[in-house]
Amino acid sequence: MNQPVQHGKAALGFIFVTIFIDVLGLGIIIPILPKLLEQLANVDISMASQYSGYLTFTYASMQFLFAPVLGNLSDRYGRRPVLLFSLLGFGIDYLFMAFAPSIIWLFVGRFIAGIAGASTTTATAYIADVSVGHKRAANFGLIGAATGLGFILGIGMGGFLGAISIKLPFLVAAGLALLNAIYGFFILPESLSVKNRRRFEWKRANPVGSLLRLRNYSMAVSTLITAYTMVYIGQKAIESTLPFYLLEKFKWTLHSISALGIFIGLLIAGIQGGLVRWVIPKFGLRKNIMAGIAFYGIGLILIAFNNVGWLMYVYMIPYCLGGIGGTALQGFISEHVSPREQGELQGALTSLVSITTIIGPLLMTSLFHHFTSTDSSIYFPGAPFLMGAVLMLVSIGLTIRSFKKKEPVKLIQGH
Repeated sequence: MNQPVQHGKAALGFIFVTIFIDVLGLGIIIPILPKLLEQLANVDISMASQYSGYLTFTYASMQFLFAPVLGNLSDRYGRRPVLLFSLLGFGIDYLFMAFAPSIIWLFVGRFIAGIAGASTTTATAYIADVSVGHKRAANFGLIGAATGLGFILGIGMGGFLGAISIKLPFLVAAGLALLNAIYGFFILPESLSVKNRRRFEWKRANPVGSLLRLRNYSMAVSTLITAYTMVYIGQKAIESTLPFYLLEKFKWTLHSISALGIFIGLLIAGIQGGLVRWVIPKFGLRKNIMAGIAFYGIGLILIAFNNVGWLMYVYMIPYCLGGIGGTALQGFISEHVSPREQGELQGALTSLVSITTIIGPLLMTSLFHHFTSTDSSIYFPGAPFLMGAVLMLVSIGLTIRSFKKKEPVKLIQGH
């Protein structure tokens, strides 16, 4: 099955569905998690947001540990078996979440999901295998499009199916994950040719060693990666606190939160699945990276100080446009890595993102809890979004500094 180019379109379709299902499960949790935590832990919305941060910490910690392992395993044995293993893991996770009798079981589910969630590493490496030139950056937009559609259905399912039964959305997600694993077993071709495989080494698969290899980048790219580390932390303001913010400040219902989530998903799908494929070839990777950070910052500031519920729809437009930057960044970095090391690179970057997912939600949910608690002297539920905007501003400065450096932008190969 070592014919990745010939089977490119079918393979990309499968990768799209795989990432879609991964995000579907995350989307399902978003609208129902505040109420679910209130019920299982018997706490108010402010404290429930803190528990949400702990759950994300569990998920991200496992992803941090296993992303480089799966990435390196895919460099050794191919992308296909790793992807199928991850799909099975997600199916099991959703079953745990569906039948959770207490909050402890939610943590067990997030533990399993963190391991399986490292499949993004292999999925991005697969895209790199079957893509060349500007098509590579554009194809990375499939990840964003799948993310958008996953949120559309996931949040919709979480809100509307969750109103029927809390278990139902998770059971549906489990069925989809397991069905996709079966489909992939019979259909998915291998993308990594035997000649481009390399020996598995634990020293390169451990998360710390994986991150240390990012030092092999030129100073210009290292500065850019530092900037985007802060961008990813800033993004967690939306990802980890938005439902709690809407419930606390605007008293939205579960259906209202789901409706906004569907709107966000449509925006992301349209931007990543369509707009990205036009703006990246037209304006180049560097301009898109800069524009993306700026859009993120503008959106976060507007949301932080918003006092009118329906304006959330308007302010989400500039925020979602920020996603152009992330796609451009992936394309920018992957162009400077050999085919033999795509899995390792994506594993290192996923580990880096996982660290931001460990730090970001704890920071943002703690800010939300502090500024909405009855003990707080200042009531400001928009505090996490303001913090996110500050991080975006610093990132813009670092990005400008990175692009002014004259040294060549390339990854030094080291074995």
